[in-house]
Amino acid sequence: MLVRRSSEQGITTLTLDSPHNRNALSARLVGELHDAFAEAAADSGVRAVLLTHTGNTFCAGADLSEAGSDASAPLGLVRLMRAVVELPKPVVAVVDGHVRAGGLGLLGACDIAVAGEKSSFAFTEARLGLAPAVISMVLLPRLDPRAASRYFLTGERFGAREAAGMGLITLAGEPGDVLGPVLDGLRRGSPQGLAESKRLVTAELLRVLDRDTEELAARSARLFASEEAHEGMTAFLERRDPAWAR
Repeated sequence: MLVRRSSEQGITTLTLDSPHNRNALSARLVGELHDAFAEAAADSGVRAVLLTHTGNTFCAGADLSEAGSDASAPLGLVRLMRAVVELPKPVVAVVDGHVRAGGLGLLGACDIAVAGEKSSFAFTEARLGLAPAVISMVLLPRLDPRAASRYFLTGERFGAREAAGMGLITLAGEPGDVLGPVLDGLRRGSPQGLAESKRLVTAELLRVLDRDTEELAARSARLFASEEAHEGMTAFLERRDPAWAR
């Protein structure tokens, strides 16, 4: 299993546990997450879902060993993000490590996100010949526009406090210190109250997903299949600079 599940006092915890590829979004991990979210949605005893990770990486984005071989992969990521957004229960991301590229889309789909001081973030797509196309649908409605322009284009790393300031996460601080009041508040919410309140705060994300999924998934698949992206991903896996950076 790449996704471990546990439950306590109405909170189901889903733990990404694929350390060999830094919790990358392989087809198997995405499928297991879908199943776990569906199970949580159907369980009347689940008040909220906490999404976290083992190791020093929350999610490294696309599994580059699979990238380009499956033209439907961008749509698979969109479906996963949509499953998080549409889940009638709040989803809280707890990050204590690195988040890259497509992993930021998974983070952005969550309703609340907490990150510790060891966390780092980067939109690395432009450096690989790609673009944060499909993940932009759940991120741009949340992010400060100037910050999005800078980090989408430069691929620079930034920390938890910057992430909170730009709207990528909710709280910067050690999860053990800041998570308690959040989970207590969610446990006090009624199932109906939480579901209907979530519908209000996710309405714009769903409008964007409805409007742009087809175009941006096709764009992402085209970019992944391009020669430039092949060079970028190969260079990354070989730990060398791509041709355009020499």
